[in-house]
Amino acid sequence: MDHRAVKQAERINASNSPVLQYCGGGVSPEMEPPKLLWVKENLQESWSMVFRWMDLSDWLTYKATGDDTRSLCTTVCKWTYLGHAHMQQINEKDSCAMESCGWDDGFWEEIGLGDLVDGHHAKIGRSVAFPGHALGSGLTPHAAKELGLMAGTPVGTALIDAHAGGVGVMESVLASDSESIVDEDAISRRMVLVCGTSTCHMAVSRTKLFIPGVWGPFWSAMVPEYWLTEGGQSATGSLLDHIIENHVASPHLANRAASRRISIFDLLNEILESMKQEEGSPFIAALTNDMHILPDFHGNRSPIADPKSKGMISGLTLDTSEKQLALLYLATVQGIAYGTRHIVEHCNANGHKIDTLLACGGLAKNRLFVQEHADIIGYPIILPRENESVLLGSAILGAVASKKYPTVRDAMKAMNAAGQVVHPSQDVKVKKYHDAKYSIFRDLYEQQQKHRSLMAEALS
Repeated sequence: MDHRAVKQAERINASNSPVLQYCGGGVSPEMEPPKLLWVKENLQESWSMVFRWMDLSDWLTYKATGDDTRSLCTTVCKWTYLGHAHMQQINEKDSCAMESCGWDDGFWEEIGLGDLVDGHHAKIGRSVAFPGHALGSGLTPHAAKELGLMAGTPVGTALIDAHAGGVGVMESVLASDSESIVDEDAISRRMVLVCGTSTCHMAVSRTKLFIPGVWGPFWSAMVPEYWLTEGGQSATGSLLDHIIENHVASPHLANRAASRRISIFDLLNEILESMKQEEGSPFIAALTNDMHILPDFHGNRSPIADPKSKGMISGLTLDTSEKQLALLYLATVQGIAYGTRHIVEHCNANGHKIDTLLACGGLAKNRLFVQEHADIIGYPIILPRENESVLLGSAILGAVASKKYPTVRDAMKAMNAAGQVVHPSQDVKVKKYHDAKYSIFRDLYEQQQKHRSLMAEALS
């Protein structure tokens, strides 16, 4: 969520380097090159002292094993590393650390970070490996002692947390589907929503798909041998917290929820259900017929890729009641879901054939959040049996590193499992309602662009 490097990202994108086509047409300020450039320009003393630059996932495996081999997930998704340079080396059964040949030295030199190329890329990664590759000799004695485990315990090359969630849920299909005729293309029709502070939208394909405004295509960055498309919303759970916590009714609601030992989301869901009954509303979603929210309070990551986009709320009054907060909460959930619908439609318009969603993360435990997404997007949403999908994804990497399973995909098929399936409403009125609100949602950004242009002209 760090957007300090917006100006650096703009300068990098102006270079039109070929590597940019593999991150949606341009880097996000949330990616490493603009962040590194910001540090070099603003913290020069710190820059000169750094021995290694590492993503958290790679840092943890380095601390555990002493092996600084980087993951194809972190380097490809965040550092502009071209993972497909290793296409001829894919053989998970005999996985090995590979000399990094996917760095574009000209790109780093052009953007002013040529010093990171020195020493065969020592500071950013001289070797890379596929997710789940066994690193070094396993846990070092020191790390094993700190963790209370045995020295030599296998440690797999890591994934970014959201991508671990993807691995932990993407094969969570219904038993009837998994037992039928094997359809190897079925995985390419799924999208995983990893819903937490932000939301990541993960889809894979056998062929590379260049989708403007959506990160990727990233080869073998999540599921080996598949190209990853990664959409995202920079603020979702954090936005709901912001909306709720900054409302005058929030403290009282929080106390009520705590006294009943339920979450504030559960309490708000109850208030909405009560309002539906009191007002004779045909369905809960209709309560927000005159309230519309563009959830870009922290910019738009996908599919517009505009870090300067702002949040918008239409329909405020002087009402400060708990019921008004409940409406704001519902309209925010809907705005987030309309954003996901925009991402899904954009991906499908550019080559994907997504027809099923899978959801994990904290927000996926909120029944209203999931149902609104199903109704708004019009697809069933599969919730995994295992609540902590990110931890399951990490366990899958360990299972592959320990040779329990030969490949990540084999481990996913064995360890993923479906739980509940949430189906979209079959009420045509619900679809008509959300289609209308979605049209307003799309128009809010268009209005913002017009406002931005008018004010820029006025100040020119």
